[in-house]
Amino acid sequence: MAEAEAAQLKEEGNRHFQLQDYKAATKSYSQALKLTKDKALLATLYRNRAACGLKTESYVQAASDASRAIDINSSDIKALYRRCQALEHLGKLDQAFKDVQRCATLEPRNQNFQETLRRLNTSIQEKLRVQFSTDSRVQKMFEILLDENSEADKLEKAANNLIVLGREEAGAERIFQNNGVALLLQLVDTKRPELVLAAVRTLSGMCSGHRARATVILHAVRIDRICSLMAVENEEMSLAVCNLLQAVIDSLSGEDKREHQGKEEALVLDTKKDLKQITNHLLDMLVSKKVSGQGRDQAMNLLNKNVPRKDLAIHDNSRTLYVVDNGLRKILKVVGQVPDLPSCLPLTDNTRMLASILINKLYDDLRCDPERDHFRKICEEYITSKFDPQDMDKNVIAIQTVSGILQGPFDLGNQLLGLKGVMEMMVALCGSEREVDQLVAVEALIHASTKLSRATFIITNGVSLLKEIYKTTKNEKIKIRTLVTTDKTILYSVATTLVNCTNSYDVKEVIPELVQLAKFSKQHVPEEHPKDKKDFIDMRVKRLLKAGVTSALACMVKADSAILTDQTKELLARVFLALCDNPKDRGTIVAQGGGKALLPLALEGTDVGKVKAAHALAKIAAVSNPDIAFPGERVYEVVRPLVSLLDTQRDGLQNYEALLGLTNLSGRSDRLRQKIFKEKALPDIENYMFENHDQLRQAATECMCNMVLNKEVQERFLADGNDRLKLVVLLCGEDDEKVQNAAAGALAMLTAAHKKLCLKMTQVTTQWLEILQRLCLHDRLSVQHRGLVIAYNLLAADAELAKKLVESELLEILTVVGKQEPDEKRAEVVQTARECLIKCMDYGFIKPVS
Repeated sequence: MAEAEAAQLKEEGNRHFQLQDYKAATKSYSQALKLTKDKALLATLYRNRAACGLKTESYVQAASDASRAIDINSSDIKALYRRCQALEHLGKLDQAFKDVQRCATLEPRNQNFQETLRRLNTSIQEKLRVQFSTDSRVQKMFEILLDENSEADKLEKAANNLIVLGREEAGAERIFQNNGVALLLQLVDTKRPELVLAAVRTLSGMCSGHRARATVILHAVRIDRICSLMAVENEEMSLAVCNLLQAVIDSLSGEDKREHQGKEEALVLDTKKDLKQITNHLLDMLVSKKVSGQGRDQAMNLLNKNVPRKDLAIHDNSRTLYVVDNGLRKILKVVGQVPDLPSCLPLTDNTRMLASILINKLYDDLRCDPERDHFRKICEEYITSKFDPQDMDKNVIAIQTVSGILQGPFDLGNQLLGLKGVMEMMVALCGSEREVDQLVAVEALIHASTKLSRATFIITNGVSLLKEIYKTTKNEKIKIRTLVTTDKTILYSVATTLVNCTNSYDVKEVIPELVQLAKFSKQHVPEEHPKDKKDFIDMRVKRLLKAGVTSALACMVKADSAILTDQTKELLARVFLALCDNPKDRGTIVAQGGGKALLPLALEGTDVGKVKAAHALAKIAAVSNPDIAFPGERVYEVVRPLVSLLDTQRDGLQNYEALLGLTNLSGRSDRLRQKIFKEKALPDIENYMFENHDQLRQAATECMCNMVLNKEVQERFLADGNDRLKLVVLLCGEDDEKVQNAAAGALAMLTAAHKKLCLKMTQVTTQWLEILQRLCLHDRLSVQHRGLVIAYNLLAADAELAKKLVESELLEILTVVGKQEPDEKRAEVVQTARECLIKCMDYGFIKPVS
């Protein structure tokens, strides 16, 4: 009965359709669909409802209904043509073209189909022409941005598209030529964060690799305005403006390593004045109360990166000398900030540490003793100018400055301790009733007491005061710091207490069967104390960190070898490992000198202690910026402890976090990659790429992705008689997206570096083409982009190989991807696909209209 009623409703729908009552017809067809299971009738009903959708301009519904009819009968020519019409109205011309092409194949003499084929082909060619035209893309964005009545979301989208265009040379030039800088400044004037961010990022792209444009933009936007944007509280904004300034500096100084376009060298004769102006404004930011903590950090990051020489073999250190003369006092002011004083500048947890690193880098960059003496005199004058019997706050700032310098250039800090009144002032502050005075003084005393020769003064004059403070103060930060003395037994006792507080001793695994057996034989069964549960341990660790335990540990590590035994070192390493357990706490540990303190623990002491310290280093190296966590040459010392954890005798977590740390380090510089290679880590990394454990395999592959940038590593892949390249190609075909992404990145860089590896890739496995096609069609954009880069490298390597690729399905894949709209997310993917197609055109394998 239901089938009969469905057939009746179909006829009723047909009558409504003939009377042009499409809504009633749709209703009848929909009711009929609910009653029938007959496939032929279902196909007819879906096809008819699709016709109604076309008439009512419900094109999405029409396309969907036609697709359902086609799923039932793939040769349903009416359904195919109706879907073609719906897709054309939806702007999906390439899909519509495929449908009508199928129709024309089934009925080659149908003039209607032939006419639609010609019309769609012309439309597709025009759309491609417009789509590929940079001028039209720029013009479209400008029209939206110049229209005061543009909707907010369209305005934002247009601004984001400008970011993409700004990163392309043609797009950047068109924006520049069309008064784009003035327009972008109007976006900045809106003060809407999302539009300001888009403007800043577009300007960054336009400055990159183009000295003339960078100069014009710097003068048009003005350095004071750029710095005021970087000074805001918004971290994302501050970082974006920092990147803009870095792009400007790189272009002006030639550090971007790119070939400058056209004859711009003749246009920009001297950039020194602009670079000096940028340096001056960054130095002014350090001492301005209007600058946020984030902005101050970014200013110091820029100074750290761009002032000291990259290589000491370069004779010219004039930038450092200029900063010493004009900005050292300003940097010292940041180092001497005391958060508890009302006069304190806005800071983050990292600000003072960054200032100490900057002082250290500047001091290391000096070439001779007269330069170092000049540096020291400025520090001495600054510190002594703060001593004031009538103003305790100034005295505290002076001692805080000494403490900060001791965390930077240690030799200079030791010299400053010899200044008249410095050590006496430290001890005197200990006797103050104010907690802020006690805290700063104890911190300075800790840093000053790292050598026995210096500690003698403190032992003679200050221990009684420290003991008194410990008894009377309620401030836990001060209590912990006062424990750090030079007595061997106290160091061991304090370390043992901290191990107990953090539960960082080895706990034997309790086997349930043995517990039951012990109970049965009425033996004593030790039970876990409620306060030893993870929640309580985490709470204790938080309180210790808040109280500044890392600084105390760092100073204990610095103690003279005569009083710091191997057993004490092992205990300290255990405590550090427990403190580093939560990734959120690692920034605090780094800021208080934990990264520096762990290095000697990882290199000296008991075997257990060295492993524990190496594991703690791995945890820090995995998530921290190595330039901050291990500044200067110290970062190279981190490599050996991490490599020591790549051992089958270590547990999986140690292996995994060591690989993460090495990945982070290997992404920083080729010198670090070279160091990792020389420590013979490559075979171990390769072994973990074979692991069945997903996370270990992923971490090892990501590490290898960075390592292949090194020439010696590339030579290992080029050598005959090994399966290294085969392994990477096969990992590109894995189901794990993260492994795929890393392996595809490695393969992209290897094939870009050597044509021989492009040819070798096609020989190592018969699955190479299938794997490459999968990468180029991947849902994850980063994987797809890397796959397309590999395809481009293969096309560029050899004409015969390119011909083989063009004859495969890869050409169709490249065409489909290249036709997509290049929005901000897909820009790189679409651009790379188009570059592949252009390379095919260059060979003459395809015509420009295809």
